[in-house]
Amino acid sequence: MKKLLLLLFSIFFLSSSSVFADDISDFQIEGISIGDSLLDYMTEDEILKEIEANSGGYTFLEEPNKYLHIYLFKKFLTYDEVSFFIKNNSTNKYITNKNDKYKILLINGSINYIEDLDGCMKERDKIIEITSEMFPNASKTEYSYSHSADPSGKSMKYDVYFEYDSGAEIEVSCDNFEENFRIKNNWSEGLNFSISSAETTKWLSAK
Repeated sequence: MKKLLLLLFSIFFLSSSSVFADDISDFQIEGISIGDSLLDYMTEDEILKEIEANSGGYTFLEEPNKYLHIYLFKKFLTYDEVSFFIKNNSTNKYITNKNDKYKILLINGSINYIEDLDGCMKERDKIIEITSEMFPNASKTEYSYSHSADPSGKSMKYDVYFEYDSGAEIEVSCDNFEENFRIKNNWSEGLNFSISSAETTKWLSAK
């Protein structure tokens, strides 16, 4: 409950008139926004180590190596885990400015609900209710489906998307992986709150 209140406070704190625009750079997770340079929060060596550690995790997408998943390991106020997506610079070598090279295109904050789908869904629905009231102009859609990363079809996602005309997107969701699959991959599961640029939204939907 404490984490939910902190999360809702952080959303409420950002509810200025600019939040109702399409500019998702007005939103933050743990004080971090889309368009920020990852170098403001990690060293380049830390980023490169994360790139190496997390390669090959999106083989279920049409272009699995187009973007890179980076985790920031520290103690956060609200979330158990925060991660980012940046462009894969091995395929974008023309980018010479380091801030552009490591520009954040998606931010995701996660709160663990291991083997507790009911608890996750209750918290998710509270957040959705508040978010719907705050962002009435966004298009809201809800999906429940088998996670494409698990070929058995036993892992599920329960997603609600708030979509903007620009193609940017906010997602509030619960992941519930089949337990053996989750343990094998050393994954967590639970509540996710993510802010995605138009380009990463398009990439993640091409499965």
